[in-house]
Amino acid sequence: MERLHFHEELEQLKLTVLNMAALTQQAFENAIRAYAHRDVDLAQKIIDGDKKINQIELEVDKQSLRLLALEQPMARDLRMIMGNMKISNELERIADQAVNISERTIFLCQYPPLGEIGAMDRLIDISRQMLKKAVSSMRDMDARTAKDVRNMDDQADEATLQVLKSLIEHMVADAPAIDSRRLKTRRSIQTIIISRCLERVGDLSTNIGEHVAFIVEGINIKHQKLREEDPESSQ
Repeated sequence: MERLHFHEELEQLKLTVLNMAALTQQAFENAIRAYAHRDVDLAQKIIDGDKKINQIELEVDKQSLRLLALEQPMARDLRMIMGNMKISNELERIADQAVNISERTIFLCQYPPLGEIGAMDRLIDISRQMLKKAVSSMRDMDARTAKDVRNMDDQADEATLQVLKSLIEHMVADAPAIDSRRLKTRRSIQTIIISRCLERVGDLSTNIGEHVAFIVEGINIKHQKLREEDPESSQ
């Protein structure tokens, strides 16, 4: 009977984290929509809604610590509790990136748009797909999908670099007056910060995938790729 109660509480913990994941994913989707459509009201809504996600993270910690203290779980149950605590932390940090994007969007909306940045569109799509796969992997406890997220990280890094190059070129291009150059530089810098936020969402999504793989397989894959590529690791 006690074991049944434990698994009910463990299931409740999983549901709480999944709810947090849904809210975080929605906040991120809204953030990139606010940026793309220059929607100040939507950006402010994301900033105002961040408290709810923070509160859920605290609830996850509370539920997890209760299970650890009272039930003393072992093996996969222990990995499930610890993994969900780590995943909730990654989700909270992703939500923070959505807030950062929204704050920069509000600034950018005060001025004319910079124009189309093709690499930014690619970066948005890659980071969106990485988060989507990460949430899917934790929902289904699918280690294969979790590992797929890691394979997209290089794409996100490359797109971020291309955004940086494009905006540096934009900043150094001639402007008719000092004030215009200064404003162009400020807008470019804020857009670069948004690109770094998007890249960070990809990194945090990768972390979620690694936590899922650990829960399912009991193997830490965090530095697995680095070890495989290091020729000294096989000696």
